[in-house]
Amino acid sequence: MGSECLENIAIAFALLYLWLAARQSVWCWLAGAISCAIYTYLMFQVQLYMESGLQAIYVALSAYGWWQWRFGVAQAPAQDVADYSWWWHVRAIVALAFVASGCAWLLELYTDADQVWLDSFTTVYSLFATWLLTRKLFSNWLYWLVIDSVYIYLYAIKGFEKTSGLFAIYILLILYAMWNWRRSQKELCNNTG
Repeated sequence: MGSECLENIAIAFALLYLWLAARQSVWCWLAGAISCAIYTYLMFQVQLYMESGLQAIYVALSAYGWWQWRFGVAQAPAQDVADYSWWWHVRAIVALAFVASGCAWLLELYTDADQVWLDSFTTVYSLFATWLLTRKLFSNWLYWLVIDSVYIYLYAIKGFEKTSGLFAIYILLILYAMWNWRRSQKELCNNTG
């Protein structure tokens, strides 16, 4: 099976993943795992090693996310889960910038990786945003708006035009997810008030 065909399959499952996540369906994690397994292979082929590693970690995070949504702290609807303070997010953003910079520096020194800075920053922040999603925290969508905007560019310059287009669609789906999660929160407030 060629790279283009694999990319198409990965895109289909990625779209299904985000649509299901926007609807708070536990099945989003299975769709995400399938898409990420395919992307692990594809990203390695074009020397985006951090991205390839990220996709492999996403497969494991999919199992964790499924467990959290099914049995853990995130089994409640998103509106019942308290998010972290803005100060907590500021500290996390700064700490992650140091981690991403270290990864980029190491890749630059010891590998033939391409786009090490974009690859490292999108990878580190994507892991963080996925962890926030596994806990059903609304703030994950704000991170994804920024991260996915950068991915549109990164994938386009690496020749993955369809995947770049997928991330443009992701922006719309993220806006839908934000609206849907807030709508369900307002409905809950109206029903309990």
